[in-house]
Amino acid sequence: MTCFDSKILASLMTSILKEKDVDQESTHHVVASLIQTSLRGVDSHGTNLFPHYCRELDAGRINKHPQFKIKQSAPSTAVMDADHGFGYHAGAVAMDKAVEFAKNTGVGAISVKNSSHFGAAAYFGLRAAEKDCLGLAFTNADALVKAYGGKEAFFGTNPICFTAPMAGEGPFCLDMSTSVVSWNKVQNFRRDNQSMPLGWAFDESGGSTTDPKKAKTLNPVGEYKGFGLGAMIDILCALLADGPLSKDILPMYAEPLSTKRRINHFLMAIDISKFTEIRHFKQRLKEMARRIRSLAPLDPNSQVKMAGDPEKEIYKIRLAQGIPLSEAKLKEFLSLSSRFKEAIK
Repeated sequence: MTCFDSKILASLMTSILKEKDVDQESTHHVVASLIQTSLRGVDSHGTNLFPHYCRELDAGRINKHPQFKIKQSAPSTAVMDADHGFGYHAGAVAMDKAVEFAKNTGVGAISVKNSSHFGAAAYFGLRAAEKDCLGLAFTNADALVKAYGGKEAFFGTNPICFTAPMAGEGPFCLDMSTSVVSWNKVQNFRRDNQSMPLGWAFDESGGSTTDPKKAKTLNPVGEYKGFGLGAMIDILCALLADGPLSKDILPMYAEPLSTKRRINHFLMAIDISKFTEIRHFKQRLKEMARRIRSLAPLDPNSQVKMAGDPEKEIYKIRLAQGIPLSEAKLKEFLSLSSRFKEAIK
């Protein structure tokens, strides 16, 4: 395992995207999200994805200079056409617009169509929390989660993200897929030739497998409950945007990489100050976290944690020690440019 200095890695990724003629704002959001996500320990959606995005750019799947069209439909709502640009850029613009609406009316909601993979939903939720709003971010994705009681997939991993600002520390951040794990995590196990834990995935016949090479579908979290949440998110994302359902979206790594994926997102912001005094809210959330963290742990050597606590802890470690990359992934980066050697700590 090799560790990369996050600042040098960010600079090099920025230069690569600039060389590929990606517009400045798209570049900023792609790099910022990938670095933030890796620092938070979510390797399935972090810098590991950068070489794949470069391949998509080269093949023409992602629009390097998207012209977003935002059609406001009411004081608090709008529909946005992402013009097949980076989902990172589209999601950030949509969340910022949702916050703008929320500051005026209390709530803002944006439906996004014709987008691409937008990485970790936390990147967008945290943007809302930084503006003293509650943030909600959803996206649909290609069908990977096995239908409850069935043999094949219908919905994607369809994440749920909810954020809230907290006194004295970073925001509360719940960012979870509606599957037990993400498909990219299965890909990481496949790449490293490692067995997966039982209960993560299913083979072609619908039976549980620990072999990532045999994995075809993922297990919904909470069985039928997770499958129901996946349906909810496809309704919010695909149906409101009048875009394709998860079942009809091209898989992320499928050829040809020139084909657009037409992914849909749904971003929402709620202005806390329209309900209660913001400092009081943040302090109450801090106190809730304190009470949860002080609960008696099952393991005396550990602590009961809030959602997002593990990410906050690993962020501090990786900021100092660097972002780890496997040897296989390092080769992919070096194939893009030998300059990535500069980032090795």
